[in-house]
Amino acid sequence: MSQLIPSTTPSREFKDHEGTVTAVAPFPDRQRMVTSSEDKTLRLWDLNTGIMLNKMEGHRGEVWALGLSRDGQLIASGDENGELMAWHGETGEPLTQTIKAHSTRIMSLDFSPGGTMLATGSRDGMTILLSMKTWQLVGNPIRSSGCVVCVRHSPSGELLAIATTNNIEIYNPPTSSECVANFKAHIGWILSLAWTPDGTHLLSGGYEEDPTIRVWDASTWQQVGDAWTGHTSCINAIAIHPSGTLVASASNDSNVCLWRLSDRQTIAIFQHSSPMLCVTFSADGKHILSGGQDEMISEWAVPKLAQILAINTTARNACIAGDLPTAEQLLTQEINIDANNYASYADRSLLMARKHNWDNALQDATKSVDIQPSLTGYISKGIALLGKKKILDAMSAFDVAFLFANEDSNIIHFILLIKACHHDEAILFLDELVTVRPDDDPLACRIVGAYLLVQLGSNAMDDGNHNQAADWLAVAVGATGFSSTYPIHSMYEDLVVLFGWDLKSLWRNARQKGCEALLRACRLEEALELYRDMMNLSNENTKASDLDWSNGKSGSIMSCRLQPSSAFYPAFKQECSTLCVANGDAALTASDYDTAIESYSAAIDLNSASDTILANRSKARLGILLWEDALLDADKVIELNPSSHVGYQLKYAALHGAQRYDEAIEAFQMMLSKLDGAPDTQIRKFHDQYVSPSKAAGLIQNAIGVQLDAAPLRLLNTATGLVCDREAQISAFKTSTEYTELLLLTVKHPDLRMERIAEAVAMYFRCAMLSHRWDGKEPLLHEIQGKVVYKLKAAGSTVKLQSFCKLARDTGYHWAWVDSCCIDQNNNVELSKSLNSMFSWYRCSALTAVYLSDVPPSSKSGALAKSAWNTRGWTVPEFLAPNVIRFYQQDWTPYLDVRSLNHKESAMIMEELQDATGIDACSLVTFQPGMRDPREKLQWASTRVTTVPEDGAYSLFGIFGVQLPILYGENKQKALGRLLQMIVARSGDITVLDWIGKSSEFNSCLPADISSYGAPPYPQPSLSNDEMQMSLCLLQSMDSVELASKLYSMLENLTAPRFADCRLHLPCIAFRITEVKRRPGEDQGAQSTYGLKADGLHDLLITTEDKLIQFSRARPTRQTFLLVRPWDRRLLELPDFAECSEPESPLDDKFPGGSPEEEELADSESHSRALQLMVRLGLPFGSLLLAQQRGGEYKRIASDHDIIAQVKDIAASVHNVMDIRTVEILRLAIHQTPSYTIMAPSASSTTTPQSLDTFAII
Repeated sequence: MSQLIPSTTPSREFKDHEGTVTAVAPFPDRQRMVTSSEDKTLRLWDLNTGIMLNKMEGHRGEVWALGLSRDGQLIASGDENGELMAWHGETGEPLTQTIKAHSTRIMSLDFSPGGTMLATGSRDGMTILLSMKTWQLVGNPIRSSGCVVCVRHSPSGELLAIATTNNIEIYNPPTSSECVANFKAHIGWILSLAWTPDGTHLLSGGYEEDPTIRVWDASTWQQVGDAWTGHTSCINAIAIHPSGTLVASASNDSNVCLWRLSDRQTIAIFQHSSPMLCVTFSADGKHILSGGQDEMISEWAVPKLAQILAINTTARNACIAGDLPTAEQLLTQEINIDANNYASYADRSLLMARKHNWDNALQDATKSVDIQPSLTGYISKGIALLGKKKILDAMSAFDVAFLFANEDSNIIHFILLIKACHHDEAILFLDELVTVRPDDDPLACRIVGAYLLVQLGSNAMDDGNHNQAADWLAVAVGATGFSSTYPIHSMYEDLVVLFGWDLKSLWRNARQKGCEALLRACRLEEALELYRDMMNLSNENTKASDLDWSNGKSGSIMSCRLQPSSAFYPAFKQECSTLCVANGDAALTASDYDTAIESYSAAIDLNSASDTILANRSKARLGILLWEDALLDADKVIELNPSSHVGYQLKYAALHGAQRYDEAIEAFQMMLSKLDGAPDTQIRKFHDQYVSPSKAAGLIQNAIGVQLDAAPLRLLNTATGLVCDREAQISAFKTSTEYTELLLLTVKHPDLRMERIAEAVAMYFRCAMLSHRWDGKEPLLHEIQGKVVYKLKAAGSTVKLQSFCKLARDTGYHWAWVDSCCIDQNNNVELSKSLNSMFSWYRCSALTAVYLSDVPPSSKSGALAKSAWNTRGWTVPEFLAPNVIRFYQQDWTPYLDVRSLNHKESAMIMEELQDATGIDACSLVTFQPGMRDPREKLQWASTRVTTVPEDGAYSLFGIFGVQLPILYGENKQKALGRLLQMIVARSGDITVLDWIGKSSEFNSCLPADISSYGAPPYPQPSLSNDEMQMSLCLLQSMDSVELASKLYSMLENLTAPRFADCRLHLPCIAFRITEVKRRPGEDQGAQSTYGLKADGLHDLLITTEDKLIQFSRARPTRQTFLLVRPWDRRLLELPDFAECSEPESPLDDKFPGGSPEEEELADSESHSRALQLMVRLGLPFGSLLLAQQRGGEYKRIASDHDIIAQVKDIAASVHNVMDIRTVEILRLAIHQTPSYTIMAPSASSTTTPQSLDTFAII
């Protein structure tokens, strides 16, 4: 750990908790995380935006334990009092009340991998397993010898590891409470556990007395390797990377360490300001999330480390440690096992070069490239040739190595560094390399150059040339400007493998030798400056070594005492100031803001308060959120350099951070003006990095316009309780914190996509809408306009309005909508637009709250179905349209105590609503408006009632996705008629003609009331395959095939139904009625019964209150009566060409007609479809009874029952009596309201032949 620079600035911080963060868990969807805290709450976060989504309250004690199921659907939390709660993973809503699981603090929770159990461990020494379905105890509690600190299921779920204050205990839950293993893992408490993903090893973290990580073999429970050291205080949490390659640990020493599991090396340190209690990896493994006493979650990027030389790990470590015999033995063993292992030959060649055994090195390298050319092979060959002084050959080998770099700049740079190390003018070559390849890693060149310079300086010192040595070493010190704790990058580690360099000591050696050289050269000020630098930047271990060195314990330092001249102190002061500024700059670059502030403050105290230093200190203060201090520095920068934009830029950032938004915008505008007036062209170009506030405001205004165009015209402001029109809504937004934050975000990011702006605007204008049954006198717009809802007298329906607004406000919505008071009922234009838009408004609502005023608290299932709300017409679209809906009882508690944020996710509630409405649960949850299945939708609404008759139709406009004029007073028949006319005209669907009851005055083919759709439609009969084949066999004659094909063609060419201006043009198959005869003996009271005969059909009986003219063939009448079968193209069973299309064949152009065999097959399929159509036409069908009017058009004679007809002989009917036509059906005169009842079929009758070619279109 001593070789690493601790990272002190996370990539992001999540702040909202008001106490120590005790646990963090990311969701598998990579979108969210949940955290727990001593502030007695949990919080749900959006990882993309950093926004806190839900503050989860319910615990009465500090929350110490947190668990998340593997699928992210369940959250569990445990508190100081031993109480447990379960929460919905998607919404964060509580699923249970507090459950008393333990007598004292719950320390740890863990869901089983299979998602069936939850393990809880407590200070009471007990571990229990709970069923995730019932939250009841599974098996017997496990009693441990000490307090239970951590519980973890193995990845397979077969084992449960329990860490206690004494031991680690391993159990096999839930069938047995027998302990599989029990062993002493650490001195003192074991605080944390983590399984490797393959379940083969268990990692444990110890307490203050033993702050190490230990690895345990799960097959033997013996320790693997040495303990991992690096932390200085107890290790509170351990997490393993999803790939199983990295380990993160959180400690009371305020550090989170990142380790490589394979070699137990620390590869990164993330330094916090307070002790850390929790750590985990993000679901994608790209970040580390940590939390503790700093009361926030910090997000850190997981560093990416790569190795260019892919050498066996054990051999590599041996080379780094200088154990060359072990490395040679391992590589030789690999070669003996596989004589063609080119990689091992190359690796051993590098090893031989380390030993200066150049002949064997060249032999192994040559063998490697002969077996298979490779990067390492040619690098090893080049190094071996250099050792044999064959410089040109070596350079050629390196040139070939470049071919294997695959244009990887790291590899190319690495090869160039190797060449530089063996160049006569190595330092100049390195400088040239930095100049030529500025985008490559300059630090690598500096490290190599520093190492060579230290060697040159050491040689010069040995020769007594102290000034020269000091110069060399001064350059080396400059090249090692990184901290003493800087890690060994894989590229630099490769250099250690190749050459055996001690890079770990490079920083210290350069400075110590530099100080010695400067002292011997009597350059005291520089020596003191370098020493101060060395002491300031050393970590504790390095500093101790430096103190030993400076005290003469590690070698002789020049013993003479040099008296400083009179000019020493001013020079020293200046040098110190310079050093402080340099240190501050380095710290600022490294995001070490505390050090930067300290260094800049020291320089300022030395009278070096330039605008640049003050600006940098302001930046550092901004880095640790010291807004007011940063603002003071920014004002001083402006005072010292008022023409520069820098001071205003810093002032803007400080004011923004302090949430003084109006002042921040003023500072931002000043910054832009300074940029525009800057004499330097390059500085003026900085203006392009920003958007002017006016332009940003315009972009936001556009997004507001788009958002509000689809929103209700008036909304209730849940904060103020006032009804707001469009202007007031916009005004409220523009005076909100959200608007100012969005404006500031937009001005700083000119590349910010419009979608992001629209999302922010939509988030502010999210609206909660109320669905309710009007109870008596509802508060209307004119009664509450300009009044605060919350201050109205709490009586009657006003209480409902107030309660809903409070609910919306407490749920986090700025806006609410209630139909009674958010629509001007006296403004016809507004009313029409509102009713036509209502479905889409509910669709876009963030929440639709359904208030069941007649459902008392604690009601049982079934109360929703019985509620009067469930009888109203307008409530159908109000529960179909929303994506999120919640049902509330009389006291505004959730129905059935279902705490989910969306009751459409509650199978229990949706099942009850399905039973009550007849609408299947899938449609309830995922309903899409449109013309699909109109007959079914009309049946849904057939039992609904509305106070205003026309609303029965108007409430359905949104369900069918239509917009029509709202014409109150037109009567319900016309309102429904206009809707049904639109459905038929737009969709061509004739199922809406399938109804029983009275005809509408709008058109006789339509019902007078929507209740006519209450009965289910007549089910079209179908035949089994065997029945169909038998019927087809009877129609296999040539005449039948020809006739069927002709019929099929005629029906296929029928036009779709047309409906406009109350006139319906209906394609159909018509059968002429030849006899109407009354049967007095079968009359029922005032109703008369008539027998009907029609050409080609079985006889029918009808009963009606009207007196029909009787006629027969012998006594005909002029008026024509028809029984018609409305034509349904689905009977053709045409294929779906979009699904059946095949790619064109290159032979299609050559044989456009296809082969004879293909044509014969096509004809056969066509004939088969035609014959099947004839069979289906012979089945019973629902028909309409039509009476011709004087103008030749028809009107429908209504019935209270389906009219089911059937052809006697389908072949004969096609020949003689089947009439295919399009009939025109008009509106029914208002005084004509006949009602008929169709009875069972009677005996057959003779028919008069009609021509099949009749095609009457009116």
